[in-house]
Amino acid sequence: MNQTIKWIAGLLMALTATLALAQQPGGAKVAAEPKSNAHVLTNPELDKLLTHPEKLVIIDVRRPDEVSSIGGFPVYLSIQLKDLENSLAWIPKDRTVVVVSNHAGRAAKGADILASKGFKVAGAAGAQTYEKAGGTIAHIAVPPPQPANGQKPAGAE
Repeated sequence: MNQTIKWIAGLLMALTATLALAQQPGGAKVAAEPKSNAHVLTNPELDKLLTHPEKLVIIDVRRPDEVSSIGGFPVYLSIQLKDLENSLAWIPKDRTVVVVSNHAGRAAKGADILASKGFKVAGAAGAQTYEKAGGTIAHIAVPPPQPANGQKPAGAE
């Protein structure tokens, strides 16, 4: 028991020293991710943009499995964030761009990339965040896999 108390006291002293060092100028600092310049759209802002789909392009930077399991907007370009810069030619420059991810984190990074390349970017949105705040997203049921040879699945008549 006495050894455990000494061990805990030593651990607390080490943590306290590390915290004090991190708070001092020039001390050890944790590298923070660069802050995005992208505007995170509110539900009313996004709803207003969605009333004119002919002027809008939605780019969803999530993986396809995220879109199918979480849901998303009914019409969008699916370009994962890692592929965005190599896909600029596919994105219409005459439309306002909204970039979507689950909670707008990746979307904000994508919005920054597109804005730096001259696209008219309205902002970033999170599909889950939008839905949780009362917005409606599309949920798509993924059909079961079909046999490649045209036969009926096992158990089907």
